[in-house]
Amino acid sequence: MDLLNTLVDKGLRRELPTREEALAVLATSDDDLLEVVAAAGKVRRQWFGRRVKLNYLVNLKSGLCPEDCSYCSQRLGSKAEILKYTWLKPDEASKAAAAGVAGGAKRVCLVASGRGPTDRDVDRVSQTIEAIKEQNEGVEVCACLGLLSAGQADRLRSAGADAYNHNLNTSEGTYGDITTTHTYADRVETVQQAQAAGLSACSGLIAGMGESDADLVDVVFSLRELDPDSVPVNFLIPFEGTPLAKEWNLTPQRCLRILAMVRFVCPDVEVRLAGGREVHLRSMQPLALHLVNSIFLGDYLTSEGQAGQADLDMIADAGFEVEGAGTTTLPRHRTDAETDGGCGSHAGGCAPCGDVADEPADAEAGTPGARTDLVAVRRRGAGTDLAPNA
Repeated sequence: MDLLNTLVDKGLRRELPTREEALAVLATSDDDLLEVVAAAGKVRRQWFGRRVKLNYLVNLKSGLCPEDCSYCSQRLGSKAEILKYTWLKPDEASKAAAAGVAGGAKRVCLVASGRGPTDRDVDRVSQTIEAIKEQNEGVEVCACLGLLSAGQADRLRSAGADAYNHNLNTSEGTYGDITTTHTYADRVETVQQAQAAGLSACSGLIAGMGESDADLVDVVFSLRELDPDSVPVNFLIPFEGTPLAKEWNLTPQRCLRILAMVRFVCPDVEVRLAGGREVHLRSMQPLALHLVNSIFLGDYLTSEGQAGQADLDMIADAGFEVEGAGTTTLPRHRTDAETDGGCGSHAGGCAPCGDVADEPADAEAGTPGARTDLVAVRRRGAGTDLAPNA
């Protein structure tokens, strides 16, 4: 297929595809799916070999968020029966993080619900970062605390944070349909603050909120321009009790096409398969490893993932290997401060404010592939007395 040959050539040169080419990837048929995966896999292996970076989420503060993000189980007015608790103490968070590191995670992502941290919250998180790094030599720590105020990114960096996550989630044109309590520009500004402070920027998207193909391409092109080091791709988990509870629109094939498009647009970036993979990719998760070079191990913020050992077995069975702590994730040209190419320039990545699918339809009307039985609210790990999944 001429399209795929062109996209592989561009990916190997770190050249931006055209919007038309990106849209064409999303429009390919299921008959061509394996060709699409194989083509994007060549680009993935060029920059990341067969390595898979493992990341582990610790939800520092769950629920009761004042923001109205429609996709999020922690949103204002959410009726989702999730765990709700206030800030974990540093030693509790460190203990939770240690479980992920023991399972092979190279990066710990510290997430807290809310619009953004107060200065006191930054102090809390700083103490938590220090506690985690004291007990886990060489681990990377990413913070995801919402919108940042002036100077907070610098303080997190001084405390030892390696990265900051804040996702764009959807296109600028449709952002107001998803969230009204803050703007798309607010999100962009926070990512830029993190970059200015020397933190590795992590910013991604959520697919499956009723957006069009053009919206998906828009947000991924915006991410390329914003230049984060890692791009988490989330697939909406339609939690009961949230406005998007009926948005069951993704198939495993659609998810793979989205991941391939992201890889072609951001060829040398850490593309992370994030929330919703178990629900929407299901038995086709191993194919996604040919497109992404990073996943979350175990559970997410408010939903459960598959068993950590199942993740490790999947990676090994698919012929990939877990990335070691001593290995630099990004290609050398992206860790060189003088570089002017590619889709980023630091080193790392993180997750979303919720657990996060594609074109609208009604699950109750019998959307093919809708698996409401796979949405499992997290009841273990941080904020509970039960052992975490790692």
